Amino acid sequence: MKHVNWTVGWAALDYSSSRPFPAERGTCLACYRLAAVAQIFNLLYRRVQLCDTAEYNSALQRGAKGTLSVVALLSALILPARLLAQKEVDITHTGEIKRIPISLEGYSGEVLSVLRFDLEIQGFEITTADKAQYLVSGNNNSSVVGRLTDRINKASLLAKEYTGGTPRSEAHSLSDDIVEKITSRKGIARTKIAFKAENGSNSEIYVADYDDGYNAIAVTQDHTITRDPAWVPGRRMLYYTSYKAGNPDIYSHDLQSGTRRTFARYPGLNSGAALSPDGRQVAMVLSKGGSPDIYVQDADGSNLRQLTKTKEAESSPCWSPDGQTICFSSRAQGASALFLVSVNGGSMRRLGTAGAGNCTEPDWSPDGKTIVFTRLAGDFEICVAPASGGSVTPLVAGEDPSWGPNSRTVIFTRRVKGKRVVSLLDVPTKQTKDVQQTSGSCSQPSWAR
Repeated sequence: MKHVNWTVGWAALDYSSSRPFPAERGTCLACYRLAAVAQIFNLLYRRVQLCDTAEYNSALQRGAKGTLSVVALLSALILPARLLAQKEVDITHTGEIKRIPISLEGYSGEVLSVLRFDLEIQGFEITTADKAQYLVSGNNNSSVVGRLTDRINKASLLAKEYTGGTPRSEAHSLSDDIVEKITSRKGIARTKIAFKAENGSNSEIYVADYDDGYNAIAVTQDHTITRDPAWVPGRRMLYYTSYKAGNPDIYSHDLQSGTRRTFARYPGLNSGAALSPDGRQVAMVLSKGGSPDIYVQDADGSNLRQLTKTKEAESSPCWSPDGQTICFSSRAQGASALFLVSVNGGSMRRLGTAGAGNCTEPDWSPDGKTIVFTRLAGDFEICVAPASGGSVTPLVAGEDPSWGPNSRTVIFTRRVKGKRVVSLLDVPTKQTKDVQQTSGSCSQPSWAR
């Protein structure tokens, strides 16, 4: 029996498994084939909406029965190189909305760096005192002290000392207070993210601070493909897909207790878990009926119900903030597009995205107003559209978008010199910052809300 124990900042993660790791499976040919098939699914499933769906469905059905050869799967799923390639581009740092000028005086080292990062990614521009509307002054001698003044209106907005934490955590608390005082919205500086980090042919799930990937800790040590992390709202708990047992299965993982359970292990694909806003239901993609469809199941593992039943492949479900509707991607009407379906069942209806085709990977903003998604327009591009449908606003080159809890900042993946990099985007100003990486490519970020 393998026993794994590690720490994730706020809690120790601990689970045991009687299932052998792939490295312990010896020279079993079937295991090698399973691993190869898993690698191919990992590379190509996210682009399944762009390939020939009939071929995909046929391949997937044969794969679920264990009769699909690696050569057959490659021939069925391989995509033109131009569809997979994303150019390395410089992301613009200037949007149509002006950033708020603010100055920082009296801080140094890590505290100054943290304050700059937190404020710049939430719509502020760090400048000199004579050009700023808001002045932040203080020090980080034995603790972090902050004073916030509105220079134009000559008003004192904040005066506070932050104690009891590390200099980094105290700086995060100060920046959150600054954001709330000026914009009346809660800051995001003390939030967490999860993401997939690749190590050779394997990948693991990590959690870290939102800003620069500080305190990045591996949640899994499966030594196989692990992907699609999703947070349970309001809890330190994740769902993700792992090939640990030789099949893409969905697991739930409580980061406080360390308890890990198999949530969905149906024949074929189990992927794309997305938690309802109250955490009581899980939307996911299952192929147990043939082609991948959208299903919903209660978080206790009961009451599985199928919401879509098409010959085309569905993917990337996400929830409306009221928990009544699921948005997802499908090729049911030709090119990949976004669709909506009631969680209680019924007909799926297309979401209007005027001016944008080949739309995938939707994520509904917590305030319910907009949906961010990826479209293929020569390269992968992050866009937003009204949740009721309408004109699309292109934002930046990239993929894997996930809204922050403030409904303003998006975390996403872009490519830099052949490597995937997790980045942050302030949507109104288009200000971007990269998140510090673990070794290897990082992608599929998910923001705790």
